Amino acid sequence: MLFDKRRLLLIAGPCSLESESNCRTVAKELKALAAKHPELNIIFKGSYDKANRTSLGGDRGPGMEAGLALLAMVKKDYGFSVLTDIHGPDQCAQVGKVADVLQIPAFMCRQTDLLVAAAKTGRVVNVKKGQFLSPFEMRFVVDKLNGAGAAEIWQTDRGTTFGYQNLVVDMRSFPIMGGFGHPTIMDATHAVQLPGAAGGSSGGQREYVPVLAKAALAAGADGLFMETHPDPSKAISDGPSQVPLAEFPALVESCLRVWKAVRA
Repeated sequence: MLFDKRRLLLIAGPCSLESESNCRTVAKELKALAAKHPELNIIFKGSYDKANRTSLGGDRGPGMEAGLALLAMVKKDYGFSVLTDIHGPDQCAQVGKVADVLQIPAFMCRQTDLLVAAAKTGRVVNVKKGQFLSPFEMRFVVDKLNGAGAAEIWQTDRGTTFGYQNLVVDMRSFPIMGGFGHPTIMDATHAVQLPGAAGGSSGGQREYVPVLAKAALAAGADGLFMETHPDPSKAISDGPSQVPLAEFPALVESCLRVWKAVRA
């Protein structure tokens, strides 16, 4: 299994793969973090296609071919397992040749054909709980993946829609979803999004990422999903919710202390 309960699972990387330079800058920092903290199990993440942009004019990223080449480069040069999003059943086989983890976007977590196709690749499937689902309903998503023969399943929460342009994370989600027999992960950067609140793009409140990340670990989450960028103000997507790369090591180290304390 890729998940190791003896180590803190950390899914980290830029929201969009953007460029080779950006990927290498982030991967180099994550490599140093992994060397310093062997108790971390770091998975490099990056999206080749931001298919759920707020507006038609939003930059979607490098596309599948170029994006998979960047992920392959990260695997080869930095030794990380890699994760990326998929958006249709027809993408799964090709993406599964490179990605170790196929991620089901929150908006698509109930799409049966997508779940089945992802499961059949034999790769890990990380499924994000939809903003419209209760944690109890994730049982049926997990049942679909189990029924399709998924080799390994991860469950990620990024909050529930609460009014307009706001998400709230119910910390009970982690023990509830953990009861379905698979690891649970807190998506601490997407949880601080303000969907569609920036005039044709999503806003965000990155100052609350540390609070939510550590609270989720205290509530029993098995891992964290946190996006980071060398300069979030220049990111092509989700800049307001990404953690500046210079601040990322200190944040992860503080999260590690909580993770260790809870399990002491």
